[in-house]
Amino acid sequence: MRLLMLSGDEQVAAGERGPFYALLEEFREHFEAIDVLVTCGGPDRKDVEPFEGVRFHVGPKARFGRVRWLADKGAKLAKAYGHGLVVSHDYGLCHNGKAAAKIASRTGLPWVSELHHVPGHPVAATLSERMEFWLAKRFVSWATPRVRAFRVVNSKEMPALLGGWGVPSEKVAVLSSLYLDLEVFSPPTEPVEHEHDLVFVGRLVSNKGLDLIVNALRVLRDAGRPQRALIVGRGPLRGWLDKELERTGLGRYTRILEWVDGPEDLADLYRSSRLLVCASSSEGGPRVPLEAMACGTPVISTPVGVMPEVLEDGRAGELFDFSVAALARKMGEILPQEAKRAAMGAAGPEIAAGFERSAQIQRYAEGLKALAGGAR
Repeated sequence: MRLLMLSGDEQVAAGERGPFYALLEEFREHFEAIDVLVTCGGPDRKDVEPFEGVRFHVGPKARFGRVRWLADKGAKLAKAYGHGLVVSHDYGLCHNGKAAAKIASRTGLPWVSELHHVPGHPVAATLSERMEFWLAKRFVSWATPRVRAFRVVNSKEMPALLGGWGVPSEKVAVLSSLYLDLEVFSPPTEPVEHEHDLVFVGRLVSNKGLDLIVNALRVLRDAGRPQRALIVGRGPLRGWLDKELERTGLGRYTRILEWVDGPEDLADLYRSSRLLVCASSSEGGPRVPLEAMACGTPVISTPVGVMPEVLEDGRAGELFDFSVAALARKMGEILPQEAKRAAMGAAGPEIAAGFERSAQIQRYAEGLKALAGGAR
């Protein structure tokens, strides 16, 4: 089957190797060919073929006319090559989904909309996220009678949300987006020295809960229990973070690393940390906590995305309720108890094994093929 995808991922078209690039490298083996439409180019931007059988068709990043270009280009390709399915990656104003619906209408192709998460759910971090939540609800209501299915990437949070919005259960397809390379993300083979008490990895943006982490560290420091923290990431909140660490005096205990060269280096950072914290207010996966668990590092997380499913029994980590007090309490309970912390770390790789890269990518491909044929 030939697959048509409408994506907002600009990295591959710009020659960068991000998560979508890593997925496509193996995903392509399950299809005759994959055509990806992305609007991120200027007048000189050319199409890109990162792998044999995968072609990025790059359109203009115009404020207006984006849906028209995607719909016209997608319909032209579908009629020329006979794709079996059109898939849209939907977020924000959902230009991809609106264009995919037009392609489906013109060509008769079945359409699958991918909603990895909805900003503002379960908690809105900003007014902007409240607006995005409202836009997503309107889009889902409009798309439901038109779409073959919504692909979601966790089995509790998103199906419950879409069900509450009136989406029939037969139009919700759960296909994970966590593809872990367990040869890279694996527990240490010999004892390691823990350089950091806790680590955060992610974009420095509002939904990642950086304020919760900083304030929880302050609570523990004020109680005479300072923790060595590592923050890995970059983003618009870097300036705020620097000022908060200076204002609270936590800078002396905190290291910031904007970037790592590759997944092997990231895995080493997980192994060198006694605990990973995910304080996000909304997520699809998230991927980082599962990578840490695969490396034998226990996790404290808010109940977002797939985390209630993997931490519900408390074996590899614990959940907290979006509050500073709860996060500080969890950190204060786990970090001093080395036997408990080590037992959680030992349980992580077993849970992470369920997200092995090749098996998950195969399930995703087979799931899309089944949806193209009309099956759930």
